[in-house]
Amino acid sequence: MSMTNLELKDTRPAGAAPGASEGLTSTRHIAQVIGVLVVSALIMILNETVLSVALPQLMGDFSVSAATVQWLTTGFMLTMAVVIPTTGFLLQRFSTRTLFTAAMILFIAGTALAAAAPGFEIMLLARVVQAGGTAVILPLLMTTTITTVPVAHRGTVMGLNSVVISVAPAIGPTVSGIIVDSMSWRWLFGLMLPATIVAFAAGLLLLRNTGRTRKAPLDVVSVVLSVFAFGGLVYGLANVASLLDGTIVGPATALIVGVVALGLFVARQKRLERTGTALLDLNPFEVPHFRISVVIVVIAMATMLGTVVVLPIYLQAGLGVSILTTGLILLPGGLVQGVISPIVGRIYDAVGPRPIVTPGALLLAAGQWWLSTVGTDTSIGLVIAMHVVFCIGMAMLMTPLMTVSLGALPPRLYGHGSGIMNTLQQLAGAAGTALLVAALTIGADAAAGSGTAEAQASGAQTAFVLGGVLALIAVVAAPFVRRLPPPQLEQVTHA
Repeated sequence: MSMTNLELKDTRPAGAAPGASEGLTSTRHIAQVIGVLVVSALIMILNETVLSVALPQLMGDFSVSAATVQWLTTGFMLTMAVVIPTTGFLLQRFSTRTLFTAAMILFIAGTALAAAAPGFEIMLLARVVQAGGTAVILPLLMTTTITTVPVAHRGTVMGLNSVVISVAPAIGPTVSGIIVDSMSWRWLFGLMLPATIVAFAAGLLLLRNTGRTRKAPLDVVSVVLSVFAFGGLVYGLANVASLLDGTIVGPATALIVGVVALGLFVARQKRLERTGTALLDLNPFEVPHFRISVVIVVIAMATMLGTVVVLPIYLQAGLGVSILTTGLILLPGGLVQGVISPIVGRIYDAVGPRPIVTPGALLLAAGQWWLSTVGTDTSIGLVIAMHVVFCIGMAMLMTPLMTVSLGALPPRLYGHGSGIMNTLQQLAGAAGTALLVAALTIGADAAAGSGTAEAQASGAQTAFVLGGVLALIAVVAAPFVRRLPPPQLEQVTHA
């Protein structure tokens, strides 16, 4: 079913001031708008993990240590975690076209700067600028989808969106491995730049506004608290592995500051909600469909991003394969996930979430537990099969859960719900990566006497056991995900 066959509905929030937006004029225009946003977001999210296998080369070129070069990834996640909580406010205050333009300009500037970066400091600045654009485009994509697409077809379109959210990070190392193996790491950004410019030009031609804006006030105190809360948590989680080396003060301090600031942030948002001036409205958590979906999405993203980091380490240090081979091994899982996600969306439209989410959670857990059996003699074909099972589970989870979670909210909370979901995904990614890498380190240290390859394989087993335990939480929660009842669907669509 193509998007041009969808019936157009007016889903703009009630009570919005007339004339504040051009609105969408046809279903063809809906398809064009979402298509541009999907392509733009795909490029940006691919960029989040594309440096993973290029870090050793960057260490040599910039003469920095492994701990320093990791800031190119950590800094990206930190910026995302700080900016995304403000997107609920941004989506109310600024038009779709304005936000798209700002996000794309930031990303293009950051990408050009990264391609030409003469040193590490400039490269880090480029990654921060890139992340600023990425943080805006994701909530914009989700909010535009949930606002413009009729309820009966949201699953199909969300299936396309989930390719961006879950598949792009998975295939990032593959793309990186192929490019870095044959060219310089600078080409990662050099090839990305023209693609982004083309997407930006298409957006300027096709994109019109999809909703109404209002002069929402900006609470500066909330912004400051969100920086310390989400920035502190992401930094602390991203550096948990350093606790194993005895570096306690930095990560522990960041986590404590993050937790305290988060408590203050939540308390302030609850108070500001009474006057409608909250930076990030937390009322979506009052909706059971949103709450349970968020729990499973967080588990899925934590295990996925943790796996994206641990699996290449096992393949290169445990099996001795090259960077290029590592990328190719990860490719089938990413491709399968990309193909299945839109199909899952159509099935969701027909049968609802439960028949998809429950088996999806089981496959997610099965993939992790199967990966926990890897060793130095595991065949590459078997590793690919394990990864594919895991990726199929991801595809069966992300599309229904994103659709149910945001579709359960009233229109005025779409932007805030999207901001919450994307913020928690960043926290989940940092937590999952930190926990699985810490488990990898512990397992490898315990088996250090058996040889380097054997120790890395043992560490990978430990990491995937932890991933399997986390995935079991999703298995337990999955049966509680239900389809929105018809009356609620009607309320959400026409409120």
